[in-house]
Amino acid sequence: MRTTLKRGVGRGHSETGDGKMQLPPEVLGPIAIYRQPEPPRRSRRSLALTILGWAAMVVVVAASGVAGGAYLYLHETVAAVAPKSTDVKVTARRLDLPVAGQPATALVIGYDRRKDEGENAPARSDTLMLVRANPKNETISLLSFPRDLRTELVCPGKASFSGKINAAYANCGAKGALETVRKLTGVPINYLITVNFTGFRQLVDKLGGIWMDVDRRYLNTQGGPGGYATINLQPGYQRLGGYQALDFVRFRHTDSDLYRNARQQLFVRSLKDQVRTSFSLRKLPKVIKVLTSNIEVAQGGGQNVTAKTVLSYAVLAYSLPPGHVFQSRIDGLEGFSDLTTSSENISTAVRQWANPDVESPKKATAVALGEKVKTKAPPAKQTSVTVLNGNGVTGSASNASYLLGQRGYPILTPPNGIPANAPNFSFFRTVIYFDTAQKGAREGARKVAALFGSADVRKATPTIKALANGAMLTTVVGQTFHGTLASAPVDQTPQKEPANVVPGTSASLDLLRERQSKVDFPLMVPTVLERSSWIDRERPVRLYRFDDKGKDQKTLRLTYKMSSNDYWGIQQSNWDDAAVLGSRNFVRNIGGRRYELFYNGPRLHMVVLRQGGAAYWVVNTLLDRLPNETMLAIAKGLRPVSKIRVP
Repeated sequence: MRTTLKRGVGRGHSETGDGKMQLPPEVLGPIAIYRQPEPPRRSRRSLALTILGWAAMVVVVAASGVAGGAYLYLHETVAAVAPKSTDVKVTARRLDLPVAGQPATALVIGYDRRKDEGENAPARSDTLMLVRANPKNETISLLSFPRDLRTELVCPGKASFSGKINAAYANCGAKGALETVRKLTGVPINYLITVNFTGFRQLVDKLGGIWMDVDRRYLNTQGGPGGYATINLQPGYQRLGGYQALDFVRFRHTDSDLYRNARQQLFVRSLKDQVRTSFSLRKLPKVIKVLTSNIEVAQGGGQNVTAKTVLSYAVLAYSLPPGHVFQSRIDGLEGFSDLTTSSENISTAVRQWANPDVESPKKATAVALGEKVKTKAPPAKQTSVTVLNGNGVTGSASNASYLLGQRGYPILTPPNGIPANAPNFSFFRTVIYFDTAQKGAREGARKVAALFGSADVRKATPTIKALANGAMLTTVVGQTFHGTLASAPVDQTPQKEPANVVPGTSASLDLLRERQSKVDFPLMVPTVLERSSWIDRERPVRLYRFDDKGKDQKTLRLTYKMSSNDYWGIQQSNWDDAAVLGSRNFVRNIGGRRYELFYNGPRLHMVVLRQGGAAYWVVNTLLDRLPNETMLAIAKGLRPVSKIRVP
């Protein structure tokens, strides 16, 4: 999955500016290399909240086997989570060395060892997850591996064998899980985070519970050895305790690991939202105790993770823009107890995970609403580039020219046969100069700089312009260029499609009329539904109470079931500052009403209408099965119950 330039390619050839480049027919770059920006200045209290809040989020997520990338920043806590077990210490020596300023990847293993089992008893890993933190584009990417995914298991010191991916940890420990995931994906892994599920439950309780949106009724009373875990949850937005949250993220009785992973990723978003709004420093001592008792963190290079490293990732995680946590899925899974898929599907998921399209929510909104996409930078084909050698390494400018040409950039050479050399060879960092007279040049320069990772953007000087030959950009290759470019983001913009809805007022009108007098805000009825949906038979409507800062409130949930056995819902409440409502991507005025849009990558997960002091949010399925246009149509079709007239 990783290809690099062959040794010596481009060497021994002078760069005369004639455009002749002796390079292989295809050169692909590995994962991007970026330099992490300095963290923003904050007050001491704000910084503490920042770090501790996100620390709690990520470690809890790690405990459920579904996240990582940032954890608690306190010197004594960092020391306490250093590798203690022989298994993790041995595995640490197999990790790839992290490089300052570059994106980093962590493998999170959430395991289960019960109190009545001995220390040497084999533990079970429920879900493995890769987490990639990229400070350059301010993203954290998550890629979960279903526990029943059948693949080649790599057990160091033993022959490889085929089995379910979770068996790698049970049979070979953390080193087996590491090597198996590395073999499957081909990506370098810099950190290892192992967490006992006991810590998940305890930490949720220490935080006072977690507010989550439960998509449907979950009920299983038949537990016991060899069976599925018991669970008893009602649909709707609610606060879950430790046992309830653990039941929810681990449930797979009536569906599959695909839904299980989606529930775990939902937990990530929910905890992120809550920590930002309501984490209390008074809970910190108890939180620290739980974390240090249930987590081990190792990094490549044989050194323990430092507080400085933890701080850098904590600040990155806390300051992420809305919608910059990207969740990739492995598509094309077949089977039930044993899941299989093609290697192409694995490769696609890894590419999306490593190169998330940060513009996908914006582009998806434009497609759904028929808006014109406003791009900051001109497309590659409209961005001409002249490349100059600024490091004195023969062939480096030709190499960079070829790679940019492969990405669609028109390559120009200096005029009149002038050699493609910068005024000097003392450039340490690559510099992208832009012609201020050309529209979009500055934005185009930033886009090209991202491809080089460690690159600066500057206005073109007269000397540089003389060598540019009219190009919009002049790239001076510095010593930080090592023959590769960052991988381009995978464009995930969905295709435009008509809203797949049918009239549906009668599905819930009577249920809402019966309950209107019991709440002090107007109830809304969806007048259109997704074509295959109807009100859920098991738990169609739920009117319940919740405590909002000591005030008793009421809220209502409608649950709809699709023919695919996926569930979506509509929550109605006068609780207008719920944590889930605080991370919107965009706001649009449509038909005189204001809608807030919440995305998971290019998929519209929630649409919120605020009206008359209440909030009404349409929630997509766990797997976001409802297309964006259908979600918008349902939201636009919401009407007050009091204004519906049925003959």
